[in-house]
This record gives sequence, C-alpha cells and structure tokens, in this order.
Amino acid sequence: MSRFIGITLAMLAGLAARDAASFEKVSPLRGTWTLVAADKVLPGGGLARDYGERPKGRLVVDDQGRYSLQIFKSERVRFATDSKADGSADEFKSAVMGSSTHYGTVTIDSEANLLVFSIEGSSFPNWEGTVQKRQYKLDGDELSYRVPPRPDGSVPISVWHRQE
Repeated sequence: MSRFIGITLAMLAGLAARDAASFEKVSPLRGTWTLVAADKVLPGGGLARDYGERPKGRLVVDDQGRYSLQIFKSERVRFATDSKADGSADEFKSAVMGSSTHYGTVTIDSEANLLVFSIEGSSFPNWEGTVQKRQYKLDGDELSYRVPPRPDGSVPISVWHRQE
C-alpha cells in the first residue's frame, strides 16, 4: 500500500509542477500586429514618412516574447527580372533601404518604460546579437515605440495595431 501512496504522490507532484509552469506570465505583447505607421520625427520637430506613404509590416509575438518583425516601404523598386541574383545596384539599394526585418525576443522593462529587443537575426547584420531598447506606449491594441535617434538626429516611430 505504501508503494501505491508513493506512486500517487509522485504523480500528483508531477501534475502540480506541470500546472505551475502554465501559470508563467504571458507576454502582454502576445499576438499578431499590423503596421499602422513608420514615421520619423525630424530634428526641427516636424514629422515625415520613413517607409513611404503606405508602409507594410507585421510583428508577431508569442507567449514567451519570441518575436519576428518586418517593415517594408511600399514604394520599393521592383526588380527588372525574376532573378534576385541579377538585380541592379539601384534595385538592391531599394530592397535593402526599403526594409527592416529582425527576430529574437522582446521583453518589457516597465520601470524604465522600455521595450527590450534581444536581436538574434536581422536583415542588417550589425544588429545581430545586440540588445536594443525603445521607449514605448501600449494602449489596448495599439503599440507605439521610438527608436533611438539616428546620426542625422531623426527619431523613427513605429505604430502597430494588434489583430487578434
């Protein structure tokens, strides 16, 4: 009988451990987000489009904060051929400068009011392995954040709307 009690207690302990893991905090950013705006604040205070008039983008964040982010300028130059390898210098420049993609993990530092992106892979190789912090605002299903100032003094702003 004591063997039965031991097995039962072991099973209950295993179930309790499994259930405790399910109570881990879910990322408040969890979901699929669509880009609403990709603008920049100019050094004089004016606002300008950073990725064209109709930027496209998607941000997907899972329960644990793993993310994938893509932003595309809608006015990118289309390649003259269907071969990416045969693009011209202008086509390559438009493709690279008209997109921003990266993935990794994102957490919230609520005390400092920062999103913290730990970037694993990026279309801009210099970002890989870096940690980037952005001031943010999360208001229901709208997320906005500011990227640190660029060398020209402009400050990119991204605005996203949660789809689910």
